[in-house]
Amino acid sequence: MSAATAFYRRGMAIAASAFVADQASKALILYALELPRLGTVELLPFLAFTMVWNAGISMGIPLGDLFGGADAGRIGLIVLTLAISLYLWRWLRRSVRRGEMWGLGLVLGGAMGNLVDRVVYGAVADFIHVFGFGYHFYVFNVADAAISIGVIVLIADSVMPGLLSASDGSKTAQTDQQLSAKE
Repeated sequence: MSAATAFYRRGMAIAASAFVADQASKALILYALELPRLGTVELLPFLAFTMVWNAGISMGIPLGDLFGGADAGRIGLIVLTLAISLYLWRWLRRSVRRGEMWGLGLVLGGAMGNLVDRVVYGAVADFIHVFGFGYHFYVFNVADAAISIGVIVLIADSVMPGLLSASDGSKTAQTDQQLSAKE
């Protein structure tokens, strides 16, 4: 098995894990907790579950006006998400670095989680609300967190390649070297 194949399989497992975690958390929030009915559930002095349906793009920026209406905007976002996801999937198939594998897997899994929401509900279900010291940050979900962490990992890996690869002689480092040598 080539390094790219091994990293691809691992990356797809990471994507599947992020997707399942996102969809499971949304199912619990929507159907078990019934957050749409409750609106907000205070958890900690700085954390609440607050139901927000995000029909726009990142941070709720509306897209419908640009494409001639809400339905056109939703379809445009679905098509755009599919195109970006296809690009990321192809990139992951060629990946031979641990950081790329983790970053792409997280972004891909998160994108697919939010895509399902757009197709099923017409908007993305956001519910994690962090606040404190008079500031209220954007309400987000597990998919958004996976995408954000994945992007940070991709940036770190591109600035400092190998940062996320073990270099201490551990079995992980040896496996990475063996996989890379096979490529």
